[in-house]
Amino acid sequence: MPDSAEKSSRTPISWDPIPRSRAHELVLDAIEEQVTAGRLAVGDLLPPERELASQLQVSRASVREAIRILESQGALQSQVGSGRSAGTRVTALPSEGLTRLLRMHIGLSNFPLDDVAEARIALERASAMLAAQQAEEPQLAEIDQALETMERSSTVEEFNEADTAFHVAIAEAAGNRLVADLTTAIRSSLKQTILEAFHSHGTPSEVQITLQEQHHRIHAAIREQDPQRSAELVEEHIRFAMETLPMGGHGEC
Repeated sequence: MPDSAEKSSRTPISWDPIPRSRAHELVLDAIEEQVTAGRLAVGDLLPPERELASQLQVSRASVREAIRILESQGALQSQVGSGRSAGTRVTALPSEGLTRLLRMHIGLSNFPLDDVAEARIALERASAMLAAQQAEEPQLAEIDQALETMERSSTVEEFNEADTAFHVAIAEAAGNRLVADLTTAIRSSLKQTILEAFHSHGTPSEVQITLQEQHHRIHAAIREQDPQRSAELVEEHIRFAMETLPMGGHGEC
């Protein structure tokens, strides 16, 4: 959180009036503009509702709606009362909040399967390479656990959950939060699609066996600290699933 000396040295924020309709959306734009310009940072307080409404020339209801939306996303936190802790403060967006937003967007956008697959390949190749280079034992243990859970799974649902956990664990082991969040969002948003694909497949157990063999090879390459091999195996795995499992216009692979 910035200290008081740093805050006092900043140039006061100038808020341009908003004359258009759907004012709460434009309040969102105004706050985002201040954040991206570096004039608002984590820990900073927004002006009081009345003051912000006056500066932007919108109603206080519009300001409250914008604040409510940003609070639900985890970007703002409001505290009632008086004193230093009171007011609406900019806060760091939790990974869970970003992942939730991305999941919703991916789930509703009906992206073509090929687009989803290529995005996953790019992200998961990077994750596998980084995990092979720098994952520490606690992170590797999470990958191990997901693999063991898949081995013990007795239903397609259990296998699917563990399969998702395996890929997410690799992304988190990579140590890049943004890549991990993007991978988690894509993977999580498509769990239901792969589950339906398994159920509609003639012999899902055979596919599961092949997928599990591929998981073991990926796991071994990461454990052996072979970045290139890890990336190649992940891409092979995703392309196999995309080609083998019957899926609709958009879905898991």
